[in-house]
Amino acid sequence: MTDSRNLADDKLQTRHELLEKRMLVFAAEVIRTLGRHRTLPRSIVDQLTRSSASIGANYAEACNAVSKLDFRNKIFIAKKEAAETRYWIDLCIELTTRESWLEIRKESQELLLILQTIINSLKARSAK
Repeated sequence: MTDSRNLADDKLQTRHELLEKRMLVFAAEVIRTLGRHRTLPRSIVDQLTRSSASIGANYAEACNAVSKLDFRNKIFIAKKEAAETRYWIDLCIELTTRESWLEIRKESQELLLILQTIINSLKARSAK
């Protein structure tokens, strides 16, 4: 998988842009991997495609939110999509060759943890 952390060549990119790009690269890699597993049921392919792409789409919406509440809601949705994506990846691991999904599984977990960290920061700020 392309390591999106190496996409920081352009020093003008913000951390939000880099994370959004990382999520985009992740979704693209999920879709490419699904294409190599033609035996997976169409319903699983569709669900995993939608949920993996939705992580970055919701994060992009959050970064362009009109209010703090809007930002919070979009981040929560992105995290839910990341958790759903991890579930579908785990199902693909059960149904196909495990090795082809291990890096993607690891990246899905990292994205989920990043989003949880953002949520924890939001909760800490609102508690002050």
